[in-house]
Parts: sequence; structure tokens; C-alpha cells
Amino acid sequence: MTTTDVTRVAGLREVTDRNGRVYRVGESDIDIMGRKRKWMVILPWVGMMGISSAEYAFASAEDTLHEAHQWSSGSIYWMMTAWVFCQAAVAFPAGRLRERGKLPARWAMMLGSAGTLLGYLSLAFAPHVVFAFIGFGVFSGMGAGMVYATCVNMVGKWYPERRGGKTGFVNGGFAYGSVPFVFIFHGYMDGSNFRWVLVSAGVLLAAMVAVAGFYFRDPPKNWWPASVDPLNPPDDPRARRSLAKNPPAVKQYSPMEAWRTGRVALMWFCLACTSGVNIFGIAFQVDIGEEAGFAAGIVAAAMSLKAIVNGTGRGVIGWLSDLYGRKQCLLYVCAILGLAQFGIIWSAEIGNLPLFLFFSAVSGFGGGAIFPMFAALTADYFGENNNATNYGMVYSSKLVSGLGAGMGSVVVGVWGYNGAFSLAGSISIFAGFVALFLHPPGRSKDKRITPNPRPLGEG
Repeated sequence: MTTTDVTRVAGLREVTDRNGRVYRVGESDIDIMGRKRKWMVILPWVGMMGISSAEYAFASAEDTLHEAHQWSSGSIYWMMTAWVFCQAAVAFPAGRLRERGKLPARWAMMLGSAGTLLGYLSLAFAPHVVFAFIGFGVFSGMGAGMVYATCVNMVGKWYPERRGGKTGFVNGGFAYGSVPFVFIFHGYMDGSNFRWVLVSAGVLLAAMVAVAGFYFRDPPKNWWPASVDPLNPPDDPRARRSLAKNPPAVKQYSPMEAWRTGRVALMWFCLACTSGVNIFGIAFQVDIGEEAGFAAGIVAAAMSLKAIVNGTGRGVIGWLSDLYGRKQCLLYVCAILGLAQFGIIWSAEIGNLPLFLFFSAVSGFGGGAIFPMFAALTADYFGENNNATNYGMVYSSKLVSGLGAGMGSVVVGVWGYNGAFSLAGSISIFAGFVALFLHPPGRSKDKRITPNPRPLGEG
């Protein structure tokens, strides 16, 4: 639909609240793209599943890659660190290009698909570890960053009135899409078949990303669903409660304006701490389980359970945040993630498998839930129009937290698993303390808004 076609939609207008924020209302999702907006939840979810195995199942392939290529374990962990670094590094520039109209969502997904395939081909055929670093660590990481940023911001734009649960659901695809590959890489792949397995996985996952991305479509700037009045309490009780607990941003903040509020820096620090703990747990949970004497199959099951709960927890916490508030849920998540690290080392020390599985699941829940919280919180605080760039600034904290795998191997070597997991737990709890200082910029105690409708194009 062209811009001219859009302006012909009956009832299309702009309304302004008392803070001066503009809402474009009167056009439905079908008016804009010819189908229900639920597809902008389903398709991003599929795209996220396509990139999840590169991070969440990578540790399960470590033994086979070491055996097949004779790469050192340290090199493999740093390769994962490079992947996380590049995934985070591309979020801000890709978001900026997206919002300037120079990188359509469809093309961002196609580039992500190409990077995904190249990454798995590099792991299968790289003649030297340096080529794997470039192919998997750099290009696959950058491709995944484009997919991640595009999918998360897409769903937030289409559901501005109750984005928590939808964002959490889409974000969950980044975890539980890896579940079958944890078992395949850990229990089936070996030195005799690793190339066939990796190439097959790469082709399948790249195709998922490409097909999903082909149908992506952004809503217009300032768009608000036609069925929800942005200036008065909506009839839908779910939307009404979500907007009461998580009121929309007072205006559409530019990246520089968002940075000047000081909230971006606080979010950046909290996400750096908690995502670093999450990445550390993903990288070393298999190792600590095997050192505790648990069978390899059980350890793979624990890792799969962690991934399942990690993904499911993102949707659950997103839904809960719509009901009880984003910040309140974030504080609980930081505490849960931190305490779970102490539970893992305790259960491994006493050799208690049920407790090990339980705390692995709890850690997975906390490690996954942090991401949709920050994604939704960024849009809540700064608006949807520049969310790809604003969240890109926050998400760039993974440039530091990605060291959770590489630096984790150094800490484990010096302090052992007990010391490393204890440090990780303490870091997450401290991040929760810092999150206490987060509050929406420009939001006064009086949250009422005054309608001031005007036809589209006036003023």
C-alpha cells in the first residue's frame, strides 16, 4: 500500500495527548498490509528460532569441533565470544539504517539468512580456526544481530498497547529453537558425520530466516491500533491493565534525547551484567555437569531443559510484565538469575541430579527473561519510532557481556567452577540493585492525557 493509498483510509487521523505525543489512528493492520498483525508475531518468532542454535547449542558442539578440527577448547569458546560480540555490535547501525529507510526489514532478514548459512559452512569446512572465526564469529554473528534486532523491534511496533507478552514470545524463539540441536550436536554429531550435520542445519535454519523475513512489513510511524483509543482507557481489559502498569512514552525520543535521559546507560549496564551471566551459564553448564559426574545424556537433557525454560520464560515474563509492570518483573528476574547460579554449584557439589536440573531450569528462566524486559522497557520509555536504534544502544551491552564465554574460561581456570559461578550470581544480584533506579523519563505523577484530535496532515 502506497502513502497515497494509506491517506484514503476512512477515519484515518492523528491525535495528540497532553504531552504532545502524536498517535496515528483509524487504520487497521489489514488496511496496511492485507493481513492480521498476529503474523508479525508468528513470522519474527520463526526467524528468531532460525538463529538460536548458533548461541544456545554451540557449547554442545564443542567436543566434536575439538576432535574433528583439533581446535583448542579456548579457541572455540572465544569463537562464541566473537559471535556474541558481532551480534551485539550490528544492532545499533542496523537499527539506524532501518529507521532511515536504507535497510528494509526484508533485506535485513535476507542478510541474516546468508550469515547463518555461512557460519555453519565455516564450522564444517574451515581449514584453520581463523577462517571459522571470520565465517562463524563475524559473519554469522552479524547476520544474527540483524535478525534479532529486526524481529524484536517488529513485534513491538505492531503491538504498542501490550507489547510485553508478544515481545517475550518472539524473544523466546531465540532459545527454544535450539532444543533439538542441543541433542543432535551433543549426542549424534561426531567426527565422522559433523560436516553433513552442520551443512544440513545451516541450510534448514537459513531457509527459516529467509522465508519468514520475506513477509515482514513495518507499520507507519506513530501507528496505533484502530481498535484501541490512545487517549482514553481501552475497552479490552488486557490492554487497559497493560497501559496502566506500563504507560506509553511521553514522546518519541531520538537516540540522542534517549541517551541524555541517563536511562539508556542504566539499562546498558544492567543488561551487560545479566546477559553476561546468561552467556556464561550457557557456555559452562555442560562442563560443570560432567565434572559433577552426571552422564553425558543427562547433561544434554539439562541443557535442553535450560533452553526450553529460557524460551518459555521470555513469553511468561512478558505476559506478567503487562499485568504487574516491566520494572517490577525485571527486579525479580535479576534476583532469580543470581540465586540460580549458587543453586547450580551447590547441586553439582552434592551430586544431586534433580536439584541440578531444577536450578538449571531456573537459571534458564532468569537468563531468558531479561531480554524481553529490556526490549519492551526501551519502547515504553522512549517510544516506537526510533526503537530499533534506541534498543540497539541498550543491546550493544552484549559487546561486553559476550566476554561471559571467553573470560569465563579464564575465571574457571583460576577460581574453579565454584568461584566462577559465585561471581556470576553476585553480578546478577548487583544488576538488580542498579535497576531500582530506573523510571520512565518525563513521566509526571499525573498520568492523565487530554485529547486533541486533528485530521491527518494538519499542523
